[in-house]
Amino acid sequence: MKFTKMHGAGNDYVYVDCFNHDTPADPAATAIAVSDRHKGIGADGLILIRPSEVADARMQMFNADGSEAEMCGNGVRCVAKYIYDHDICKQDSVKIETGAGTLSIDLVANDGKVEQAKVDMGEPILIADLIPTTLSGDAKMSPVVDVPLDIDGQTFDVTCVSMGNPHCVIFVDKATDELVHGIGPLIENDPRFPARVNVEFIELVSPSEVRQRTWERGSGETMACGTGASAVCVAGVLSGRTERKITNHLLGGTLILEWDETTNHVFKTGPAVEVFSGCWQEA
Repeated sequence: MKFTKMHGAGNDYVYVDCFNHDTPADPAATAIAVSDRHKGIGADGLILIRPSEVADARMQMFNADGSEAEMCGNGVRCVAKYIYDHDICKQDSVKIETGAGTLSIDLVANDGKVEQAKVDMGEPILIADLIPTTLSGDAKMSPVVDVPLDIDGQTFDVTCVSMGNPHCVIFVDKATDELVHGIGPLIENDPRFPARVNVEFIELVSPSEVRQRTWERGSGETMACGTGASAVCVAGVLSGRTERKITNHLLGGTLILEWDETTNHVFKTGPAVEVFSGCWQEA
């Protein structure tokens, strides 16, 4: 299996070009194998770059545990970079089909290679049943904003947002290992999140700047999470903590987010990097 290793702000995946090469026979098992950082290539998961009938390419994503996810905000930038850099679609603006819908991406290239990409992440989903979560706001159709969540003897005020996949955002004084690695997996697998959930622990620097650590559903802590950063932008506005445009510092790099008041869409800008290519010997 020919592959390319890429990352967006340190959120790294193994990518397979299914335009020009065979699709893995068992993508879930392949995702588990290649993601292993000791015995495999090392990644947060596997992303297949496939032909699409409705867009320039289709992104199919598998987490490090083999579970299939709707999409990845950092991964979709890398898919856009790949199809541009490898002459599948040499356009400054491309559309990528994902499990969360089709996204439009504007590309910034230098010497024929994409360096930055701005993704229209679409409208956030704020209705509890659609996120999904059994937590509820003040009214049935109200957003879940700063709702108390009791877990492991502690109470956290959480804001829930879906960006095509579910997120639980928690603003904290300090995003410690104890919170990320201790509380993160408990919330991910809590029955109040029937599809499991990604968990963001956020330090507020100012109304226009935050720091983020993410416990990602199916992968554990990752260096960055683009859909999570988008959810944080929305959660900050809903809870009155941040402005509509923020700089978000993640472990692997920095993203710029804006929740546009006119369109209700979230826009995310960040890097996309190709690391290396190779051939994986499937068992």
